[in-house]
Parts: sequence; C-alpha cells; structure tokens
Amino acid sequence: MTSFASFSSRFGIAVLLVALADFFFYGQPAGTTVLLFAILIAGAVVAVHPAALNSTRPWLKPAALFVALLPLAENVSPLSVAIAVVALVVFALSLSGRLRHGIARIAGQVALFLLAAPLRLIRDFFHWRRTVRRLGGRRIRLASIIVWVMPVTLGAVFLFLFGAANPVIEYWLSLIDLMKLLDLIQLARIVFWLFVIAGVWAFLRPRLPRFPRRLPPLTPPAAVAAPAATKPATTIEAVVFGKAAVLRALIVFNALFALQTGLDAAYLWGGAALPDGLSYAAYAHRGAYPLIATALLAAGFVLAALRPGSETSGDPLIRRLVYAWVAQNIVLVISSILRLDLYIGVYALTYWRIAAFVWMGLVASGLALIIVRIALGKSNEWLLSANLATLSATLYACCFINFAATIANFNVDHSLEMTGDGTPIDTEYLRSLGAAAMPALDRLYMHQFGNQTTYLADQMMIDDTIAEQKQWRAWSFRGWRLVQVLDKRGPLVLPPPTQPSQPSVPDR
Repeated sequence: MTSFASFSSRFGIAVLLVALADFFFYGQPAGTTVLLFAILIAGAVVAVHPAALNSTRPWLKPAALFVALLPLAENVSPLSVAIAVVALVVFALSLSGRLRHGIARIAGQVALFLLAAPLRLIRDFFHWRRTVRRLGGRRIRLASIIVWVMPVTLGAVFLFLFGAANPVIEYWLSLIDLMKLLDLIQLARIVFWLFVIAGVWAFLRPRLPRFPRRLPPLTPPAAVAAPAATKPATTIEAVVFGKAAVLRALIVFNALFALQTGLDAAYLWGGAALPDGLSYAAYAHRGAYPLIATALLAAGFVLAALRPGSETSGDPLIRRLVYAWVAQNIVLVISSILRLDLYIGVYALTYWRIAAFVWMGLVASGLALIIVRIALGKSNEWLLSANLATLSATLYACCFINFAATIANFNVDHSLEMTGDGTPIDTEYLRSLGAAAMPALDRLYMHQFGNQTTYLADQMMIDDTIAEQKQWRAWSFRGWRLVQVLDKRGPLVLPPPTQPSQPSVPDR
C-alpha cells in the first residue's frame, strides 16, 4: 500500500507540473519561466525526499543548484538549459541517496539517467500494476476511486458557494467554457504533455537502469589443457605495444612535431614567403582544425601507452619524451589558436569560430592535465574527472557571455568601414544575430551617415524585442540589459529623397 501511495502522490505532483508547464511554455516564448519551472521541479524533488535535507549543511545542495540555474536568469539558450538539466539530475540523485563520488562516475550516472528518463514513467506504471495485482487489484483500485469521492464532491460544493459569495470567483467560473477546453486538446498539445510528464517523472523517481550481472564464462577443458594457444597473441601484442615500440614511436613523433612547429615559426611568425598561390589566411585556415585532430590523437596515444602501472609508465626516458611531446602538442594548439585569429582578421568573427576558440582552449587544457596526471601518478578516472570539471566550468562561464553582441562589436570595430582597413562589414549576417547586434550597427551607421539605422526592418526588430521583454514569461536579465540600451535610441530617421541625377548625401 505504501508503494501505491507513493506512486499516487508523485503522479499528482507530476500532473500539477504538467499543467504549469502548459501555462508557462505552450505557445509562449521561453524566458524567465524556464528558471521558474526548474525551481518548481527542484521544490517537487525536495517534497518527495523531505528527509534528505536533514544533514549538517542542508543549504549546501540547494545553493549549488541555485548557482547552476543562474545561467537561465542571464539568458535561456540550449547551453543554459543543458546545464540546468544536468544540475537537476545531480540534485535529484543526491537527495535520493544514489549519487556516487567522483566527477567521472557522476557524469556516467547523468548519462544513464538521461537515457532511461523517457521510459521511467512507463516502467514504474507497469511495476505499480504488478504491485496492485499482488496486493489485491480490485480492492485497491476501488479504494483509489472512493477516496476521491468526498473531496471532489465537497470541493465542488464549496466552489459553488464561493462563486455565489464572491464575484471574482464567479467571474472566473464564468470563463470556463467546456467546449473551448475540448478545443485545446490537440495532438501537438497531448504530445507536449506526455513529453513533460515523462521528463518530470524521472526527477520525481530518480532511478538508474539496472543491468544484469555477467555470469563468469565457463572455461572449456580444451582451453585449460592447451594454454599455449593464446601465447602467440600475447607475444605479438607485447611486441607491437611494448616498451621498445613506444620509445621509438615517441622519438619519431617528437621529430615530426618539431618539424611542424618549426614551419609555423618560419611562415606564420617569422614572415617567410609562402608558396605561390597560398595566402597567409588560407595557410592559417587549412592548418587550424587538422592540428586539433592531431593533438587529440596524440592524447589518446599517450593515455594508451602510459597506462598506470604499465612498464612504459615507469621508464624515465619514456616519461621525458612524453613530456616533450605533449608540450609540443600544446604549442601546436596555441599555434592553431593564432592561425584562427589570423583567419578571423581576414574573414571576420562568427559563432563557429568562437566555438573553435573554446574547443582549442579545452584541448590545450586537456593536454596540460595529461602532463599533471603522469607527473602525479594519477589514474585515468582522475584525468576524466578533471577534464569534465574544466568543461563544466567553461560551459557555465559561456552562459554569461553575449556572443551575438561580441561578434557584432568585433566585426564592426575591425571592419573596413570603421578603420579603413580590414574586412567589409557583412550587415546581413549581423542582422541575423538579432537585436543584440543593433548597438554595434548603430555605431557603424553613426560613423558612416551621422544617424542611426534607416532600415525599417531594424526598427521593427528592436520594437519586437522591447515588446517581448515586457512579457514576464520572456524576461531575462540579458534581454533587460539590452532593452535599457535600445530604449535610449532616437527615433527612426528615414533618408531624404534624392534626385536620380545627383549623388546621395547623408542627412547630418
């Protein structure tokens, strides 16, 4: 009976959250409502695990969750939503007592949780059905119906009386149109409800999938009688991946990487003449991404060659060669960053090029952590945890950066129109970034024509942004800051009519 009651209470909370999600999100813009809904989910998790906060520091877990939800207040984006979901998963698993120690293990738990979440409600429903049958299904089902008769009946009576006594409640009741409510039941809306209840239920019942334990394989007598059959394979493996092979590989790899580093030093930083038909921008662009792939392969080789406790990991010469090789990889990653910077200087900044900068920085930090792991004798699990911590901190910081405004300001400040040297500004691309690019475009137009935008489409985009931020559902701190800037703009200035035979003169 306890299992049935637990299921019923959780299901009631889930239905309430679905109703709120319908009010917040269906057909509405996403803004501060995402943060509110995340807080409500966290509150529901606490409600179903009230004893979990009876610890020496009950404020610690909610405080950590609050910090993880802050990016939603700054701006609602796929990244901030993903961070919030991961934080809620960790929070739910922690309150349920299922969270393990170690960042790598926690990451694995989060991945398993997200994979199992869509089917958690279905699995629990069938489990509940089996429990009901075992305890006497008809009796429990009848009790579950009867228990609602009195509350619903008296509740309807009280509501009717309140409606007769209170004109506000009477007005609310008059707004209820059963036929209109039936019109709201659409296939898309039902799919939305199912999606929300499946996701919410996973947080209210934080469970990880259980995998069947492997049985030890039965060793046939023939295998025991002839152990020499596996010896050649072991010998070949020892030759291919042994100490001598790793030592020679590191010598060759260091030589090759030294050659690449020397070429970069000569062509990119030393000013040596490039081959005919190849520009410095093309050289920079062609080399940036392959070098990152090279660094990743190098990292994989180092991890495989210097496994903790292996013969190669204890050899001083191999360790020194690995240090030198990883250091060269870090130099190559830095070179890739400088290559990308040269390319941006010619072809301007975009979202993908910012993402490339972030990715290259993460690769460089990962390589540095490999050196730390080898020097301190840490395990691969420690390395994975350290990289996940670095990635999490980087993504969290990215939530507070307005990349659209950063791109617009950079491209305008380094454009041919503003400096007399550089890349001609691509105003269509900047407009595609949204209203966040308008302050930068205003500076460009003021520099060129002496007034702000003369495009009606720009003014419409600004007006739409201001109007959207006035809706509490769509409010965000970043949007509010942008509106403070846009509100200070002057009125739209249309260009004066000009004669076809005379050149156009900007109105100053």
